[in-house]
Amino acid sequence: MLSLGQKVIIVADRFEQNIPIGEYGYIIAYDRNADNAFDYVVRVPKVNRNIAVPYTDIEVEEVLIEQEVERIEREALIDFALATRNEELFRSVMNRGEEVVEEEEVEAEELSQEEFIRQVNLKAWI
Repeated sequence: MLSLGQKVIIVADRFEQNIPIGEYGYIIAYDRNADNAFDYVVRVPKVNRNIAVPYTDIEVEEVLIEQEVERIEREALIDFALATRNEELFRSVMNRGEEVVEEEEVEAEELSQEEFIRQVNLKAWI
């Protein structure tokens, strides 16, 4: 839960309220009504308005900065791998842990014919 007075950035407009996406705002109230879809009331100084928003429409500035840093770091590693022709680094940056899935697929292909038929019959019975 975000604290009162915390600086946030509007990242979406899920209910199409003509909210200025990308602008800064400050949490000025919680909306605790269970029947309401909005979670916070945000003061946006640039448009001089108070706007009720759900939690998915706003994000803390630090989180957005972290995401941008990770994106820039990944792009720099890709550029370096391409410049040095380091295929191993390039594949590890591009896959992000998908290599484990490939190993599992290889193990699935090595099934004997009897094991394969048993698995097909088991799935067909279910």
